[in-house]
Amino acid sequence: MRAYIVIDLGFGDCGKGLLTDFLARKRGAGLVVRYNGGAQAGHNVVTPGGRQHTFSQFGSGTFVPGVKTFLSRYMVFHPTALLVEGDALATKGVPDAFQRLRVSQDALVITPFHQAANRLREIGRADGRHGSCGVGVGEAVEDARAHPAGSLRAGDLLDPPRLRRKLEAVRQRERAQLLATFGSRLHEGAFAHEWQVFERADVTENWIAAVGRIAALGLVAPDDVLRTWLRHSETAVFEGAQGVLLDAEAGFHPYTTWSDCTARNAMAILKEMAPGYSAFQIGVMRCYVMRHGPGPLPTETGELAPLVTEHNRTNPWQGAVRYAWFDALLARYALSLAGKLDSLLITHLDVLPRLTAWKFCNRYHEGFDFEEGTVERAPSGEVTDLYPRRGPVLEARERFSRALAAVQPALEECRADETTVIRKIEELTGCTVGMLSRGPSAADIQLLPALLK
Repeated sequence: MRAYIVIDLGFGDCGKGLLTDFLARKRGAGLVVRYNGGAQAGHNVVTPGGRQHTFSQFGSGTFVPGVKTFLSRYMVFHPTALLVEGDALATKGVPDAFQRLRVSQDALVITPFHQAANRLREIGRADGRHGSCGVGVGEAVEDARAHPAGSLRAGDLLDPPRLRRKLEAVRQRERAQLLATFGSRLHEGAFAHEWQVFERADVTENWIAAVGRIAALGLVAPDDVLRTWLRHSETAVFEGAQGVLLDAEAGFHPYTTWSDCTARNAMAILKEMAPGYSAFQIGVMRCYVMRHGPGPLPTETGELAPLVTEHNRTNPWQGAVRYAWFDALLARYALSLAGKLDSLLITHLDVLPRLTAWKFCNRYHEGFDFEEGTVERAPSGEVTDLYPRRGPVLEARERFSRALAAVQPALEECRADETTVIRKIEELTGCTVGMLSRGPSAADIQLLPALLK
């Protein structure tokens, strides 16, 4: 039995949905387990027949008949968004999507109050926004850490009195914190629309009525269901969310996600529930760098945007989609966080024919104020490698992010043909590339000889 673990080595949007769909189609995976992140995911899949969906909570193998999805206890679950997504899938030829999905009873639940609080805090940051998706994932996690006994879990959706009690407690907690932070500003301008979620008397009852469908569909399940599904699946895909450069502990604070973006959660599930599985870890990386929203992006360029075909778009919460030349320091940093990989997939190679040259960075110019132990320097003083700035002192992690945002990349270039670029990526990262993707569908993925045996 084999478990493929899909890990994004960038700032997200590298092609996890594409790879998951490929593994369901070409490797016979019958189960997709979401092992981190939450409802802010946007995993784009285009089928060979041209159907398209950006998967948020359903596994990205759902277009393949019979493939199941389990949202693990490490997921942050948005019930009403899940219902909207399932209904959308039905219009795209997947009428049984709900029948093939289960949610761990221990998964954290995002309420309308978490989502509104998330948006209000982002509005309050003005020009210093963190690039949140505005879904409420971080608020749900932070609330659960501060009030573990009062945190709302998927299992609570099956008990209306307990659900109502916990939901009202969430409303009161978030309301008090927001009033203490923003005061009368909450009734003004951009704040007022989101603040009405806390002021309207019907929000709680309307939401409870809406999520009653979750119970009626039988979507919430104990983890024993996942254990059984794993036992009866020869091949499973553990589909990651976001990317390791956004990791809660090792990403560039405060532009991070509230989730462990490495394979740790997936490995914990396998160790506990399916110790007989062999884990095959695949890292996914674009042949350039992309991030959606603010934060350090040392090799950022305006040259790539006109050449990239992208399903992502600028939106009011995350902000702009940004592009950058291949950054070997960020790539090696991501690989060090991901740990041992069995293969590397390079995606979006279809951009290469549109380039006159492929540019990359293997060092940053000297003179930037990185703290001791966070970088490797050449004798010239140039930065040649980055090391994670972990720890509880967020100010130190923010200083690291500011230093990274201030660097000037030393760009080099080579021919933009595929063979040259792949060899250069292997040279820069020290990893063998086992898979290539030249487009948005499973048919566009090619296995290289090392993986064909």
